[in-house]
Amino acid sequence: MTDKDQEIHPTSQANGHTKHDEETAVLHSKEARKKKRMKCLLYIAIFAVFQTAIILLFALTVMKIRTPKFRVQFATFDTFNFSSNTNPSFNISMNAEVGVKNTNFGHYKFHNSTINFLYDGLIIGEAFVPEARARARSTKKFNIFVNLSLSNVPQLGSDLDSGVLSLKSKSTLNGKVELFKVLKKKKSTEMDCILAINLRQELIGDLRCK
Repeated sequence: MTDKDQEIHPTSQANGHTKHDEETAVLHSKEARKKKRMKCLLYIAIFAVFQTAIILLFALTVMKIRTPKFRVQFATFDTFNFSSNTNPSFNISMNAEVGVKNTNFGHYKFHNSTINFLYDGLIIGEAFVPEARARARSTKKFNIFVNLSLSNVPQLGSDLDSGVLSLKSKSTLNGKVELFKVLKKKKSTEMDCILAINLRQELIGDLRCK
């Protein structure tokens, strides 16, 4: 081997090491960029899932329109007369609090209506329900007065003798739920309550609404 060959060999080794180092650096740089892209994609996917969950939750809670509930809440009596003799009858003046419970995130505006009070399918009294609005997530309460009277029908005498007079209240409210002054949807709600009047104590013994 000549002196010239001995002089070139170390330089070739140095160039080889430099080339290897450059390739390693490029490879590391590519891996770093790939990891960065994967991390960005992961963040985007997590954000998309989070946004979807928020939208779904919003749709299932805030934007979901539920049917308001229309019920008799309690009642008291002024006139309270009844007889279970040969001509069974009753004449009762009742004050009742009625509520329209609106669980929506928008108000519920309803039209005039009538509440019918029934005994064994017979209408024995009516009460007027004025047009009004139940605010979002609240209950609109109002008082009604109704005179309940009936005489000489089958089964009435035995019911009066039992001390419990079972009545029903039925009505329908028609209106609209309005969300954010943009979305409006018609909603009707039904009242279907049973009022068991304790004749001896002159009070409502049981009040159940569907």
